[in-house]
Amino acid sequence: MTQDEQAQLAQTVEMFEVIAQTQPHDYQSLEILKEAYTKLGREPDAINTSKRIAHAYVQMGQFSSAILEYETILQHQPDDPEVQAALKEIESKANPGNQSGLTDTAIWKSGETSTSSFRKSGVKSTSTVEDGRKQMHKIFVDGKILAPADFDLCWHTPNLAAAPTDVNEPFIQVIADKGFVQIETALKLLSDRTRLAFLPLEKCDLDMELARSFSADTCRRWSVLPFDRMSKSILVATANPFNQQAAKELAEATNNRLLWYLATPSDLVKNLRKVFR
Repeated sequence: MTQDEQAQLAQTVEMFEVIAQTQPHDYQSLEILKEAYTKLGREPDAINTSKRIAHAYVQMGQFSSAILEYETILQHQPDDPEVQAALKEIESKANPGNQSGLTDTAIWKSGETSTSSFRKSGVKSTSTVEDGRKQMHKIFVDGKILAPADFDLCWHTPNLAAAPTDVNEPFIQVIADKGFVQIETALKLLSDRTRLAFLPLEKCDLDMELARSFSADTCRRWSVLPFDRMSKSILVATANPFNQQAAKELAEATNNRLLWYLATPSDLVKNLRKVFR
């Protein structure tokens, strides 16, 4: 690797170590961290991160994924007692005869969140635009945070027939500007509900060429930003983690897996204007 590539990987490690500490069950960030460690030749750190990924899968009830991750570790460390013990524990939890647990399939379904809808395979083409309004209404109105009239006042439905001339401000920025809910409070609500990690864009090395490979109309209209690439995954920032229409449009433009992160609306708008001038 060149010195620039090493420096970029070191920056990736620093950033995602912080994310992994605050979001220990965010296996997507852990996977990026593991890959960065591997490319830097830091095998012990990569193996330790692999264990953290497997543990995160177990905590989310995704036993099959956890087993695959642990078996990958055993290919490098076949006598690892921690991994062997973890596999035995998973076997006892996943055993259908164990009445205290659920089957792997049942736990997988019960543990699904909005993050699954952002995977290309999970996005369905529909005649209606699923822009996240219903889920946002449930969080902010049903949760007694916003009055229904205030929600309707702040929610903006873009005109799909016209190309946007500027970036549409995210909903949580609008309610913050009107003094209803602070940005930090709104982001925490969304992170808690979706399990998506927050990522500070100001600390990221924005890949302008990557961002511009996606539709400017899609990115401006829905305020979403593909900002970096890690192997076969593309990292995307959003302030509306329920916008399946945005996910659908981005997924149709790439064969790569999309990994979603929450970002502050101001950083999103600023960087989108920088990319699509």
